[in-house]
Amino acid sequence: MEIQAAVVSSFDDPPRYEPFELPAPAGEDQELVDVVAVGLHPRVRTDASGKHYTSTGKLPMVPGIDGVGRRPDGSLVYFAADDDLVGSMATRTIVDRRRCVPLPEGADAVKIAAAMNPAMSSWVALRRRVPIQAGQSVLVLGATGNAGRMAVQVAKRLGAGRVVGAGRDRDRLATLADLGADAVVALTDDAEATGAALAAAAGEVDLVVDYLWGRPASETMMALLGGRADRSRALDWIQIGAVAGPTIELPSVALRSANLRIQGNGQGAVSTRGYLAELPSLIAEIDAGGIAVGTRVVALADVEAAWAAPEVPGVRTVLVP
Repeated sequence: MEIQAAVVSSFDDPPRYEPFELPAPAGEDQELVDVVAVGLHPRVRTDASGKHYTSTGKLPMVPGIDGVGRRPDGSLVYFAADDDLVGSMATRTIVDRRRCVPLPEGADAVKIAAAMNPAMSSWVALRRRVPIQAGQSVLVLGATGNAGRMAVQVAKRLGAGRVVGAGRDRDRLATLADLGADAVVALTDDAEATGAALAAAAGEVDLVVDYLWGRPASETMMALLGGRADRSRALDWIQIGAVAGPTIELPSVALRSANLRIQGNGQGAVSTRGYLAELPSLIAEIDAGGIAVGTRVVALADVEAAWAAPEVPGVRTVLVP
């Protein structure tokens, strides 16, 4: 079956809107859906460049890791794309029924397509990776990014007693209080001053949700450990993103002299079944307005221009066929 899709023919070029041959559904667990809305997430860009750790390197490919689709009976579902199937940035695609969640009547398909991926990282991290306990405190490192802003909201919705947001964008930091942040810390080039501010505001947190990694993560770890009254009290560090760099330099004393526990959250760290089990409750939270998201709607036919356009802070681009 020929469809129209965002097709990646070279990892060095953006996708182009062109015809693509879609295979027929195989087996009773697969079905054809009309795509309604697809989020242009950073992970999608990484896939389309061949740089994600799950990339097979095969071309041509259709990017897109999730979306909202319409079944033949007219009902809407949120679906998580299967790595072995065509991506979601197309007019139609094949989905695995086991990776689909029915949407509530009247649900905003664009909002759900925009929010599910960035919100899922912290939602699953704080429910499956290191389940948050009511009243615990959380530091979101990289809180001025889209996923970080959602993590502030997610932590509060899941029962955090105190949430601290840290990031470089001072204007966006100033907006975090409206999303539930109890304190904010500006990450600056002055490592000593930033470390002191982090120790004062977040030295006693129970969990860190980290979207930065790299040098900011290593410096923050040392600042927090230095600011703790009792180093034997657990500090759970959940590594999710690596905006500031793929590696860190960490003195071994950080692990020997404190109860620092570092884990990651991503594809492979939690089972597919575990991720899917969390989707209905997250969809309900987004649909009810518990997690705010800004959206910019662009026609799928204009994917090449959308790909090149700069991202607007706090806004997720959503492609619609």
